[in-house]
Amino acid sequence: MTDLETRAAPTRAGALRRAAPALAGYVAVRVLGLLALFLWSAARDKSAYTLLTARWDALWYVRVAELGYGYEVRLANGDVHSNLAFFPLLPWLERLVAAVSPLSYADGGFLVSLVSSLAAAWGIFAVADRVYDRRAGVCAVLLWAVLPVGIVQSMAYSESLFTALAAWSLYAVLTGRWATAGTLALFAGLTRPVGLAVVAAVWVAALASFARERRAAGASARATQDAPDAAVVPGTPASSEVPAVPFTEAAPGTPEAPVGSGTRLRRILGMALAPLGTAGYVLWVGHHTGKGPLGYLDVQAGWRNGFDGGWAFARFVADKFTSFPAALAGMGLIIGVASVVWLYVTGVRQRQPLPLLVYTGVVTALALCASSYFGSKPRLLLPAFPLLLPLARALAAARIRRSVAVLGGVAVASAVYGAFWLNGSGPP
Repeated sequence: MTDLETRAAPTRAGALRRAAPALAGYVAVRVLGLLALFLWSAARDKSAYTLLTARWDALWYVRVAELGYGYEVRLANGDVHSNLAFFPLLPWLERLVAAVSPLSYADGGFLVSLVSSLAAAWGIFAVADRVYDRRAGVCAVLLWAVLPVGIVQSMAYSESLFTALAAWSLYAVLTGRWATAGTLALFAGLTRPVGLAVVAAVWVAALASFARERRAAGASARATQDAPDAAVVPGTPASSEVPAVPFTEAAPGTPEAPVGSGTRLRRILGMALAPLGTAGYVLWVGHHTGKGPLGYLDVQAGWRNGFDGGWAFARFVADKFTSFPAALAGMGLIIGVASVVWLYVTGVRQRQPLPLLVYTGVVTALALCASSYFGSKPRLLLPAFPLLLPLARALAAARIRRSVAVLGGVAVASAVYGAFWLNGSGPP
């Protein structure tokens, strides 16, 4: 990560030109997915736009935007589904769009999702380009676009908005823009509960930077003590010797640059800002419900959602093997989870920067270890884009013709699956 901090970031205009192929490819994949959805929905006499903007979680976000918090549904089994489970940033933006335009709240959610998905694609490219190179960045964006549940990126859901904020926060960490990283982490924490992953990445990266500086300062001090006395220029007082200054680690062959107090203060500011979004909303929910700091957990319990270390998910998978052909689905789930773990381990072996590993680890753990909504797990993993970096590197190293063929074929399959999925059970 420190090598990345020392590399000059491109200007905004230069960065956009550099990302243009990735963004163009992303738009092409998303247009293909939407076209397939509209054709499939028309054949079934359904409204594709309704599937994108007015079903499942999209309805809950619209209710928050329209009515505020306090709406809940009591089920026959005693469960209470409260809209307090949904974080506020997307509804705020829906309300803002509706206030400044003739669009409805649902239209606003769709617009925010479209814009955010482009911002997310650009952020993913920026991170992959920073860590590896431009071609890997393009491949990473296209892989994110062609995921089987990629159609969610175009829905009035919060996944695209969160991924955009998370990706750019991680990029800010990699480039040493600590205040920006903390601010974006704050907004990510107002978007989804998994905003904790962005907070963790900022904090771990900042603490690691402080630790490196302390080690560098100690090494510099020891080197000064062990060195033989330097000759003093006649007429120059001994007190003019320059004291040791802590440095950040630099890339091989790059002169080390001193770390000033301003950099440390910005790093501390970023750490202070990062958790305010998540903590602020969770504490507000606790106050609103009268149940204190743990009130948000009670809200999630009403949805039968919690964190059990993956035990409920393991039982869900095991139950699939009690009959056939359900056993095939169980085997598919096992292969899917094993693939996610393998991609994460590969990222560790390829020495991905620490903030990416921390972020991906937390997102993956929260997705796989939630105690319910097992069908949502692929959707919940959408923000874990660093998992795709090992595949992006492999595609970038292959011949262009082969990479295009692979990505094109997967894009078509993803478009067809997305249309089938939303016209069927869809994302809960």
